[in-house]
Amino acid sequence: MVSLVRKYPTATPASRLGLGVIALIFAIAGVGCPCARGPVNASPGLRWWLFSNFGASKICPEMVKRGVGLKLQDRGATVGRFFPNGCNVDVDNQNQLVTVHFTGTGYAYTPLSRRIGFRCSAAVQYRADFYLDDDDIYVWGKVNRIVSGPNFELGYVENKVADVATSLTPLGGLATSFGNQIVAGELTRGFTVLQNWDTGSNSFALGILMPPQKPTSPFDVSQDARYTFANEATEVQANQRDFLGPFDVVEGTQQLILKLQLQGPAVDVMVVPKTVGDAWREGYQLGAPLGPPPGPVLAGAPLHPGLAVQTAYQLPPGAYYVVIDNTAYAGSVAPPAPSLLDPLGIASVARVSYTAQLADR
Repeated sequence: MVSLVRKYPTATPASRLGLGVIALIFAIAGVGCPCARGPVNASPGLRWWLFSNFGASKICPEMVKRGVGLKLQDRGATVGRFFPNGCNVDVDNQNQLVTVHFTGTGYAYTPLSRRIGFRCSAAVQYRADFYLDDDDIYVWGKVNRIVSGPNFELGYVENKVADVATSLTPLGGLATSFGNQIVAGELTRGFTVLQNWDTGSNSFALGILMPPQKPTSPFDVSQDARYTFANEATEVQANQRDFLGPFDVVEGTQQLILKLQLQGPAVDVMVVPKTVGDAWREGYQLGAPLGPPPGPVLAGAPLHPGLAVQTAYQLPPGAYYVVIDNTAYAGSVAPPAPSLLDPLGIASVARVSYTAQLADR
């Protein structure tokens, strides 16, 4: 099995608790070979011992490193993101349970409210387990119960009519209920992480997949030895942005590789350092006036509809956001103006399918 511990990061989005953890478990415990399948699969106690001793302490450091996409439908495009910024884990060895307490902020888009900013916290109890298949390691975080929350606090609401309704009428609960639904739905369904024995590549799916099921994704990376951060589709409305990542470049010999395919109007793709992206994203969530990034753009270019485009970014070690911008306030591309024939702005929606990967130069 290809080891991800030394060369590649094991960071994950919020609901991807444990992505890369099993690679670390096997590297440390010395059972990282297919020959260990029988003894490990046959012993729940051994599997729990490995996870609790080598995996549980890694959950929070991994959890807060990257945002998680929020979707209206399982196979739909991302309509917002949640970024954890606080986390702690309680390990119950007697009952073989892990309880994850987390809090964070994010943004989402609804037709009624347009962009919303929110804060969410919850405590979710997982029954962690994994299975060594012939070709893949299946890692499961199976929700045992919701300990508390999710507590959803709606902040900024772009549509002021919906904002007033939120506080004055029962109809105002729609935006809050929608946000609560996508946050609770995405973060409390459990998860499945697969790592391939031969390539070391990782893939992720919300919900529990059993062998030989595989996650669905826009691009086929099953035979790709690169470390895959994300493989999804996102919808960016007119005058909106999406902050992908942050993605970690661990060593100076590595590069961030993006493969993107666009349906809809042209957008800007910008790579910014995490410190710049954090400040830019916070203002976006709080409803600050749209504007350029509060710091340097290290790379990027307009993305036009058509065939998929792959670009390798050679960046110094660090963490980086990739921002998809569908506004006239940053970059060189402006979304088309609304027309009487398209009052909902459907023609201005940019749907971007992408993979973000890390590879040696």
